[in-house]
This record gives sequence, C-alpha cells and structure tokens, in this order.
Amino acid sequence: MIVLLDVGNSRIKLGWHHPTMGREAAVHAMALSPLTQLPDALRKWLTTLPVQPRAARGVNVAGHVVAQLIEQALAEAGCPLQWILPTTEHLGVRNAYDKPTQLGADRWAALLGLAGHFQETHAPLVLATFGTATTIDTLSPDKVFKGGLILPGPALMRQSLAQGTANLPLASGATTEYPTHTLQAIATGVVAAQAGAVWRQCDIAQKYFGVAPILCVSGGGWPEVEAEVRRMHAGLKIEFIANPVLDGLARMR
Repeated sequence: MIVLLDVGNSRIKLGWHHPTMGREAAVHAMALSPLTQLPDALRKWLTTLPVQPRAARGVNVAGHVVAQLIEQALAEAGCPLQWILPTTEHLGVRNAYDKPTQLGADRWAALLGLAGHFQETHAPLVLATFGTATTIDTLSPDKVFKGGLILPGPALMRQSLAQGTANLPLASGATTEYPTHTLQAIATGVVAAQAGAVWRQCDIAQKYFGVAPILCVSGGGWPEVEAEVRRMHAGLKIEFIANPVLDGLARMR
C-alpha cells in the first residue's frame, strides 16, 4: 500500500493506493493549523488503514517545516516518503513550462491525474482548481501542458479586500446581476473574477485548437463559483474531478 498526500496551503488531503485493492474512494482532510497537532493526527490516521503502508508519495506546497513534520511522522511508522517534483515528461504528459521544474508539484500531479481520466483521444482539457489559490491549466489533445493561470482563490480574494481596505468587510453571500449593497458587490465581484478567468482560458483553448475544450473543475471553492461558471459556459461540457492530485500520485510508479 502506498499512502498519497496532497499538502496544500491550509490542509492536507490523504488517501492510499494498493496494487490489488485499488485507490481508496474516500479522502481524508486534515487542517495544517495548529501544526503541533499534525503529527499525532497523521499517526492516528495511519492506524485506521486496512493494510500497513510500505511507502508514501506526495506533493507539498506548504513549505519546509510542514514537510519535515510529515516526513518524521511517517518515518516513525516505517513509511518512507517521496516528494514528487515536476519533470519534463511523465506518463505520456509533456511539460511545456519554460523551466519545467518550476511548475508547482501539485499542478503537475493534477495534470497527470487529469490525463488518466481521458485515456482515449479527447478535446483540449482545461482544469480549473478552486482552492486557496485558483489555478487554470490547459492540456492539449496530445497531452502537452500548454501553461495556465494562478490567481487568488475565492476566499483569499475576500480576505484581501477585508485586510487591505479600511471600510470593506469580509463578505460572503449570494451573487446578483446588479448588486445593491456592499456584501453583494464583493461576493458577486469575486465570483465574476473567477468565472471570467475560466472563460478566458476556455476561449483561448477553443480558438487555438479549433474545438471547444472540456472544462474540468475541482477544489473546495467550486460550489461558490459553479452557478456563474455554468451560466457563462452554457453548452460547454463540464466535469467535476474530486481529487486530481491524488489521482496523479496514484498513477505514478
């Protein structure tokens, strides 16, 4: 059994993959704050696994301190951890970043997971992941990562307005066509910015490849932006992929 770890900015997603049992359907999430509680939480989770894991594979964007805590907890359980880094090519996916190693490891693993969902010939794929940051990446029909966007996620956009201005609150709520109070204006503006960025990349993909892309979406912020994205992309095929990073890690050998 291989333990799979997607260590993000605010939480860690955990899963496992077994040669005969397959990939675990359920995914376990742990908050990274407070950090002092993370090792014990990880050790307790390991005791719930149906088989003793022999190794772990993961990606980490949370920094060196978090990585060390996780490595130590897994080592104590006899489960050595390999952090995955981006490469020029893997599993038939080619990384066209100017400097392939500078691509975020989580984005690279997610692209490998995305490719695994579309083994046959397919339209271009746009993967929009709405987390602490929103990333919008494009995979060509011949499995070349063309590049993508990084922008603040929905929650981070709201926080930046509340923290960076004197009179704007930390807002949430329903969106509307013509907001008539500040909370609506912020909520609608955030969702519009997210959906607009997705529209931009889908429009570019359609013009570049001459065919409408398949929009794949993921992340905890998706429910907040879903209605607006679907409104702006009426007629476009949209697929939800729950955990593309863990899917990619499970595919690696």
